[in-house]
Amino acid sequence: MTDITAHPDDPHYVNRTGWLRAAVLGANDGVISVASLIIGVAAATPEAGPILVAGSAALMAGAMSMAAGEYISVSSQADSERADIAREKEALAATPADEEAELAAIYRARGLSEATAATVARELTAGDPLEAHVRDELGLSEHLSAKPLQAAFASGVTFSAAAAVPLAAAWLAPAGAIMGSVVTVSVLCLALLGAAGAKAGAAPLVPATLRVVGWGVFAMVMTAVVGRLFGVNV
Repeated sequence: MTDITAHPDDPHYVNRTGWLRAAVLGANDGVISVASLIIGVAAATPEAGPILVAGSAALMAGAMSMAAGEYISVSSQADSERADIAREKEALAATPADEEAELAAIYRARGLSEATAATVARELTAGDPLEAHVRDELGLSEHLSAKPLQAAFASGVTFSAAAAVPLAAAWLAPAGAIMGSVVTVSVLCLALLGAAGAKAGAAPLVPATLRVVGWGVFAMVMTAVVGRLFGVNV
């Protein structure tokens, strides 16, 4: 499919949704999950060793889990898309007139007159009917189609990079200041991630930043409470 725009100086951002969603999810989860685990363990024991071991294990396991999870889920989506396209191809071969009428009905529902809708459907069918049905009936496009490897790579890499931030803070902090250092660094990192995600998607800055920071702080508080309640050496 071609990528044509009448205003190249005013680009849209919808073509970024595939990798951007996975990257934002991976980075946010990296900071929140690893920071929360470190804080939960730190609330249970002041010893640096168990805290760093738990944080390192969380980084490795989380990165693998995020990459595998993204690949599996997006692959399932891709399988469904391919199955729908295959069924559409069979229908076009078996009942082309019915498929052209269906296409015309879609355009009428979008506001075109009956004559115009019929003309558009006929001309598109004469060109590439499968592309027309994939785009206008199934709602699929090249930019929005599922890309499992891209999603897995974006999620795994961004999780690892973001999770390294609270882990480094725990590693460098004095033994008695691990929890405070991790909280401070993680909140700042989440604020930057929220702002960067909003900027990449051309979304409002403040709501996106507050949303990321708010949920991150909530997760860290809850794990700290659990760690304090079950304050045992791990």
